[in-house]
Amino acid sequence: MRYVIYGAGAVGGVIGGRLHASGAEVVLIARGDHLDAVQANGLRLLTPEGEELHHVPAVASPDALDLTDDDVVLLTMKGQDTVAALDALTAAAPPGIAVVCAQNGVANERSALRRFAGVYGMIVWLPAGFVTPGTVLQHAAPVAGSLDVGRYPTGVDDRAARISADLRHAGFASQPDPAIMAAKYRKLLSNLGNALDALCDGAFQSPLFGAAQAEGEAVLAAAGIEVRSRDEAAVAHVEIRDVPGHAWAGSSSRQSFARGTGTIEADFLNGEIVLLGRLHGVPTPVNELLQREARAAARAGLGPGAVKLSDLEARLES
Repeated sequence: MRYVIYGAGAVGGVIGGRLHASGAEVVLIARGDHLDAVQANGLRLLTPEGEELHHVPAVASPDALDLTDDDVVLLTMKGQDTVAALDALTAAAPPGIAVVCAQNGVANERSALRRFAGVYGMIVWLPAGFVTPGTVLQHAAPVAGSLDVGRYPTGVDDRAARISADLRHAGFASQPDPAIMAAKYRKLLSNLGNALDALCDGAFQSPLFGAAQAEGEAVLAAAGIEVRSRDEAAVAHVEIRDVPGHAWAGSSSRQSFARGTGTIEADFLNGEIVLLGRLHGVPTPVNELLQREARAAARAGLGPGAVKLSDLEARLES
């Protein structure tokens, strides 16, 4: 079984690097200067315990690979890039290939299932970061992260069990989970603060974060969606630690602002709650505000923490 890490930036780089180091067959799909650096010099992985270099094969797109039904493709790009990635994968992959959505949000699996039968959800608790082309950060040790996996929409099978076992062998906590989407909806609620974290300093101490989560809880209850309880959602302890010379930079959305990508995942996090609220008649003013302001700030190229919390609160009240 070969692992194809599609979107091998920070999270994908850590997963791919760890799997490769454990002896698994791995190929990365990356782009731009990052791809060039990995092809020329290997993938440099910086961890709290030291530096590693992994000479992992890397290509620019799925059509550069001879994909087979035995391959497992891990989608590790942001939600806003999923559909374009799946379109490219559909053109190059056989219908029996496995697609694992190792991403935040809950919309990616549905998009994948339109194109492939073998779709899996993965809940990702993995503090990672991008430094320079060819270099990524793993901000946890000795457990590199927690990556439970299950069939979409429900269930587990032999392939899910094999993926989970390979991840454990690579240094991650991982278990097959037959109700993976219930776990991912619980993770979605925690991710409702990502846009706020990108916009403002001190975001997770702000009442706006709690208000966004309360809206999310109300919306999911109204929609009748199963959500893992807080107690049941307790994962294997993943300790965020600084890498020598590199402090933890915050949520993936805050890192997107720091890198000036021009996009943010808010449409698939806060926007999921907004969508469900509109479908089920539940007001979601806080999530609407965070989605709108994060999108505008990303387009404007604002850096992390560029907005004052007091200004954001005032816009909610106006």
